[in-house]
Amino acid sequence: MNEKNNKTTLKIFENKNIRTVWDSEKEDYYFSIIDIIKALTDSSRPRKYWNDLKNKLREEGSELSDKIGQLKMKSQDGKFYKTDVLDTKGILRLIQSIPSPKAEPFKLWLAKLGSERIDETFDPSKAINRAITVYKAQGFDDAWIEKRLKGILHRNKLTETWKERGINESVEYAILTNEIYKTWSGMKANEYKAYKGLRKESLRDNMNDLEILLTDIGETATRELAKKLNPIGLNQNKEIARRGGNITKHTRDDLERELGNTVISKENNMNRIYIE
Repeated sequence: MNEKNNKTTLKIFENKNIRTVWDSEKEDYYFSIIDIIKALTDSSRPRKYWNDLKNKLREEGSELSDKIGQLKMKSQDGKFYKTDVLDTKGILRLIQSIPSPKAEPFKLWLAKLGSERIDETFDPSKAINRAITVYKAQGFDDAWIEKRLKGILHRNKLTETWKERGINESVEYAILTNEIYKTWSGMKANEYKAYKGLRKESLRDNMNDLEILLTDIGETATRELAKKLNPIGLNQNKEIARRGGNITKHTRDDLERELGNTVISKENNMNRIYIE
């Protein structure tokens, strides 16, 4: 957890303030546990409530107790103090341990989410339909959605190619993807997202047509080079990813020379903004 990451206050749980910290490296939020406890329980002594619950979790051998971190957060007196925090997944698990009627909507949502994932295992079309519904709700038209789904298929072809050449960990996929992005755009994926004002949102969902085109060129070039040259392991695949990104860099340079302006845009497709 990086102390230098952006800080923001969110109003959730009946408009009660929940202090949060955005971790740009993990691309996730960390929430103040004390604030969550206070919002869910209306306890006059939320700190004692949390200490008792924390001890109980440790005695039970709960894995959640190992996930608890500390970050400096601004208190009501204007000073910063170290505060127990959990990431999004940890907070959802914590809510399940709190006997509060206000936690029930979250528990029901978690149960529904689990049921939906099971249904999608038996009928994958449900997942596709869900994605289409979400994209339409965000204002994307059918033509854009069709291109986006094809882009997902192309991305899967690349990851399959990497998998066949010894790449199995998600962190390795991220490293190789960053090599492609960094070579043609000058930014790693998380830096590119920050440039566009994104956090958990998909980078590709918020690209313009030229940015998407360049991303597709980089990934397709990397895939075809890997198939021809058969690199094995992370280091060899990193070199191929850089070469794929370099092909895209030449294409970008030619485009910008003809257009007279950069094709990298700060614009995104969000219908909201983050207030720091």
